[in-house]
Amino acid sequence: MSAQGVIALDIGTHTIKMGVLKRREGGEIEVLGLVQEPSSGVRKGSVVNPEETAQKVLSAKQRLENLSSQKIRQVVVNVGGSHIFSTTSHGIVAVSRADGQISQEDVERVVDAAQVFPLKSNNEVLETFPQKFIVDGENTTKEVVGMKGMRLEADVLAVCGFSPYLRNLTEAVLGADVEILDIVPSPLMGASSVLTSRQKELGVVLIDLGAGTTNLAVFEEGELIHTAVFPVGSGNVTNDIAIGLRTEPETAERIKMEFGSLGSSKGKRKEKFESRDSGVVSFSVKALSKIIEMRMREIFQLVNKELKTIGKQGQLPSGVVLIGGGAKLPSIAEFAKKELKLPVKLGAPHEIITFETDPAFFGVMGLASRILGEAEPVQMSLPGISVAQKLKRVFRVFIP
Repeated sequence: MSAQGVIALDIGTHTIKMGVLKRREGGEIEVLGLVQEPSSGVRKGSVVNPEETAQKVLSAKQRLENLSSQKIRQVVVNVGGSHIFSTTSHGIVAVSRADGQISQEDVERVVDAAQVFPLKSNNEVLETFPQKFIVDGENTTKEVVGMKGMRLEADVLAVCGFSPYLRNLTEAVLGADVEILDIVPSPLMGASSVLTSRQKELGVVLIDLGAGTTNLAVFEEGELIHTAVFPVGSGNVTNDIAIGLRTEPETAERIKMEFGSLGSSKGKRKEKFESRDSGVVSFSVKALSKIIEMRMREIFQLVNKELKTIGKQGQLPSGVVLIGGGAKLPSIAEFAKKELKLPVKLGAPHEIITFETDPAFFGVMGLASRILGEAEPVQMSLPGISVAQKLKRVFRVFIP
């Protein structure tokens, strides 16, 4: 990590974003610079062509170096795609000390034991999050060091991914002559920038509406309890508009951003959009709204279904926080509130000094603030889980 700041790299389906953030002497986190490049070699959030992606990362790196006047050597980067999934596991160990007092070593051993479970071929554990500890059959808090017992158990949530995509991501970043400081699953990357401790304590779901995927992370009682990635995003809305209006995706994206809305458009108002490639495109604003609503309703139905599987549909007091490029659609919070039957708000960076209000950049801010701050103590200081260990798991795919 540079003494000048932490560099974050968000590799997405349509854009690659890079930023540098620094902690001030007063404790605030400040954004020193943000850049973005059109993405390449990425499909539905996963790197499929490392060479192409490396060139785009290199371009973003050079632009950020010029903007921030600092040499970029290390980055914290996200790993995305619908191959990311979470599962629960259980570990049991005997307390090692003769007097039965639980030590930090015991805690580390039981967390390690919980990480040993069968995975499908080519899958890797990215991060583990202890949910609770059990001493001699009795549920306890996380603070079990110093307690006495004969048997220590742990329930953990493991976030996993597909090893070949991890290898592709690693090759792309290293190919841009950058070292990897940390790798963060995409559903988690925005949490440090937009979620408060109170929201995570009461119960909240963070929804990151990307171009190729929609990421979901659920927190309750301060803990991450579930993640999911759906292979559909705001880029699908653009494609639907392109098909419906018989125009190119580039034109459809511009029409979406200029005229798109999730509000119920009344009347038969017509609009015209002149494009260099498509000429004049005429369309009904009401028809455009219907196209957008159909796809966004599908996405929120997937969210509802996922929340139902964990018994949290309509049961999260802090509701929904929306980030990502798809969150820029007008009236999306009101639309999501009706679909999800939960309070919904647009995410905004907290305890971060920035003039950037585009929710598409909140993920890259979260990646950096995760390292700089202590907003994610469960994720960054778990017993037995270090950055080095996480990187060992990632690089294990290279070992014969």
